[in-house]
Amino acid sequence: MNAVVECTNLNRSYGRSKAVRSLNLKLEENTIYGLLGRNGAGKTTLLNMITGGDFPDYGEIAIAGKPLRRGESPADTCYIREKNFLFKGFKVIEILKLASKFQRNWDWDFAHELIHTFKLNPNKKIRQLSRGMESLVGNIIGLASRAPLTIYDEPVLGLDVIMREKFYRLLVEDYAEHPRTILLSTHLIDEIAKVVERIYIIEEGAILLHDDVDNIRAQSHMLTGASEAIAKFTLGKRVLYQDSYGNHTLAAVYDVIEESDRAIADSLGISIEGLPLQKFFAYLIEGGEQIG
Repeated sequence: MNAVVECTNLNRSYGRSKAVRSLNLKLEENTIYGLLGRNGAGKTTLLNMITGGDFPDYGEIAIAGKPLRRGESPADTCYIREKNFLFKGFKVIEILKLASKFQRNWDWDFAHELIHTFKLNPNKKIRQLSRGMESLVGNIIGLASRAPLTIYDEPVLGLDVIMREKFYRLLVEDYAEHPRTILLSTHLIDEIAKVVERIYIIEEGAILLHDDVDNIRAQSHMLTGASEAIAKFTLGKRVLYQDSYGNHTLAAVYDVIEESDRAIADSLGISIEGLPLQKFFAYLIEGGEQIG
């Protein structure tokens, strides 16, 4: 597959604070990605550089194989920011008309359908909207743009569970009909795991892990058993987290566990369960260990 975005050895500092460190990232065409990290991990700095709003101190960014030069904004890209810089005095429909002028693949029929689906009043001014409704305006722009590279930074801020699920469902349905490269930046791994195909996890400006969601699920395990048995079983395995209570231990492991391993675990009295993705994310971030 061709690379839509390729970042090589990106570094960006603000004064003494290093926002992005030796970062490599590759987004291929027609794939949905998740970019996960805590607030302040470097997600927004990275997105700003990819979309031409900021520039690395050193390192390279290529969009569709073409180096991104200082001051350039990449073509065929739609970037929906976490903090919408929408004109507060404009009506919703006026904002959509403005956005449509910058997106050559804009679909007005789809935009009107989304206004109805999300129950937005097109004649309301942006300053009259709640934070969730503002997010929906941005999400409509991202969906209706049909841009070959569409980037969302925290797209579900302020939305309730029903609206979040509705947005993700519409995103997947439209992606199936109009494949493109989509990057969702968030800290909600459980929610986007049903949507994204591949995940990048960033902490302190560096990529800790990049892998397919299915591989992450398959290798994330929670073990419980006698402390001595856990210590023996986890020898040589990647342990993300461990906690002991009495003579028992709970351990979060990120590694391949074969059927033969499970037989050994069973003989040692060790229970193996799947590790929820949000806990995996938390344990990985807390440990700060780079994987892969």
